Amino acid sequence: MALSASLLAACTSTPLPPWPQSTDSTQAGGPALDAGAGTAQPNGNGAPALEAGAQTTPVATSALQSGSTDDQGNALPYGSAVAARFAAPAVHYDTPGLQANRRAFTTNAELSQWLTDLAAQAQGGTRAQLLNLGLSQRGSALQALVLTQEASASAAALQASQRPTVLLVGQQHGDEPASAEALLVIARELAQGLLEPLLARINVIVVPRANPDGAEGGEHATADGTDLDRDHLLLATPEARALARLADDYGPAIVVDAHEYPAMGRFAEIFGAAPREDLLVDGATVANEPEFLHKATREWLIEPMQQALQSAALRAGPYWRASAQAGDPHLLAGSTRADALRNASALKTAASLAIHSHGSDLGRAELQRRVHAQVTALSSVLHSAMQRAEDLAKVRTYVERNTAAQACHGQAVIAAAPTTAQRELLALDLATGEDRALQLPWDGAPLRALHERPQACGYWLAADARDAAQRLRTLGLQVMRVAENGSVLVDSWRALPAGHLPLTAQSQPQDAPAQLDLVRNAIDVPAGSYYLPLNQPLAWLAVAALEADAPSSYLSRHLLPDLAASARVMGPTSLIFEGSD
Repeated sequence: MALSASLLAACTSTPLPPWPQSTDSTQAGGPALDAGAGTAQPNGNGAPALEAGAQTTPVATSALQSGSTDDQGNALPYGSAVAARFAAPAVHYDTPGLQANRRAFTTNAELSQWLTDLAAQAQGGTRAQLLNLGLSQRGSALQALVLTQEASASAAALQASQRPTVLLVGQQHGDEPASAEALLVIARELAQGLLEPLLARINVIVVPRANPDGAEGGEHATADGTDLDRDHLLLATPEARALARLADDYGPAIVVDAHEYPAMGRFAEIFGAAPREDLLVDGATVANEPEFLHKATREWLIEPMQQALQSAALRAGPYWRASAQAGDPHLLAGSTRADALRNASALKTAASLAIHSHGSDLGRAELQRRVHAQVTALSSVLHSAMQRAEDLAKVRTYVERNTAAQACHGQAVIAAAPTTAQRELLALDLATGEDRALQLPWDGAPLRALHERPQACGYWLAADARDAAQRLRTLGLQVMRVAENGSVLVDSWRALPAGHLPLTAQSQPQDAPAQLDLVRNAIDVPAGSYYLPLNQPLAWLAVAALEADAPSSYLSRHLLPDLAASARVMGPTSLIFEGSD
C-alpha cells in the first residue's frame, strides 16, 4: 500500500476516489458509520409459512463432551463460565430452522419455499426474482434471490445499472448451518424489512445454501467429497459451476462468503482454552490481488464491520485456524490458493471476504447468537456498500483497466506464502471463562512471493484442451478458438531432472506438478486450438489456472493432460480466430 492514490492514478485515465487517511488494518476501528449503520437488527416477524410435508433432517449430537447447556437446553462442550461469554442476543430470529423445539435446521424444501414466498411478496419498488442456478449432485435445487430497485432484475439490467451488486453466499460447507439461517433473515429484510432502503443504491444477490447436499446430511463436503470452497478455479462440481455462471452473469462488485468455525476442536486440544471471537473475518489472501482492491476491502468493508460488531457487544478478529500438525502451536491464516471463493472473487476484481461465526461444532447450541453475529456482519457490509457505491465503482474500473494493461509487462507471482510473526491472541480460560493472552506464531499477512516470472501476453491451449477452455469461459475469461494455422513465439514447459530447480524460481511450491523450466521457441499453432489473451480484466485468474507450476493450476489438477497442452505466448500474434464453439 506504499504507493499513493495520486501516483497510481497517473498511470490511467480512470480517476480514483479520494482515499481516507490510512489506518492500521490490524485494529478494530475504522471509518465512522452513519448513525445506526450495521447495528439495527432485523425483526423476528413475518416468516413465510412452511411447505406442507417438508422433510426435516435430524441434527447430529456434538462429539465433544458436554459441560453445560445453552438457554434452549442444548449441550455445550464447555462449562458455564465459558458459556456465559456467549449469552443469547436480545433479538430473536425465526427462520424455519430457528423455531422453538426444532431438532433440524431449515431443510432444502423449506429454504426454497422461503425464497419463493419472498419473491412473491416483495413490495413497493423492490423487485425480488428467484433464480434457479441448476441442480446439485443429488438433484437438489441451487437457488439465488436477486433483490433490486431497478426496473428489471435481469443480469443485463443490473450490469448496466449505476449500482454495485453484492453477492452473499452461505453454507458452502454443509456442517456450517448458521450462515444459511442468517442469509434467510437478510433476504427477508431486504425484500420487506429494515434493509430494504439500501436497495436505492445497491443490488443484492443472496445464495443462502451453496451446498444443499452437504446441508441435508450435515456433511462438510459436497456429495462426491469435494470441498466446495476449493473448487472455484477448476469448477469440477455443478455447485461451483453454478456460482461461477452467476458471478459471470451479474458481475458482483462485492462477494461475501459466510462460514462457521469450531468452538473447540484443535484449538482447545493444543492450548487448553476456547476461542473467544463471535466472528472471524478474512479478506482475500492470494497472489496478484490488486492492491487497491485489497485496500478497499480492508478499509471500506472489514473495518466498519468490526466496529459494527463491537457496537453490538460481539467480539471479532482476523481469521485463523489451528495447525493440524501434532504439537505445532502455529495459527494459520486462510488459504492463499486461488481456488477459494474469496480469492477467486478478488482475481475477478470483486472486493471479497469470508466471515466465520463461532460454533460449527455446537449443533443447535448458541444458534441464535451465531446467527446474530452473521446478520450483524452482513448488514454492515450492505450498509458499507451503500455508502461507498460510487467509490467502489471507480476503484473497480481502475483495477480492471490496470490489470488488462499489464499483459506482456511486469511480473506475475506464481506462488506466495504467508509471513510468520509472533502475535497475541486472547482466548477464554476453560475454568474461569476469563480472557487469557496467548503469544503464538501466526502465519498471515503480508504474503511473500515464493516464485515469480515475467507476465506473458497470453496462453495457447491445444485443441484437446476444450474442457479447460470451457471452464475458463465459465469463469468469465475470453478464450478464442484459432480458425487458421499459424505460428507464435512462446515459452514452452519442460520437466527438469529430479533435484534441479528452474532458474526462474526462488522456491518451488510444494504441490507443483513437477520441477519445471521454460524454453523460448516458435511453435506451429493448428486450427482448432485456443488462445487466451491477457489484456482482459480477469487476467490474474488465468495466471492462477494456466501457469503450470502454480499451486492450483489446471495441469496440477489434471484438467490439462500434459506439459505440451499449453504454452505462454510471449509476443503479439497474427492469428485468425473464429467465434465461440
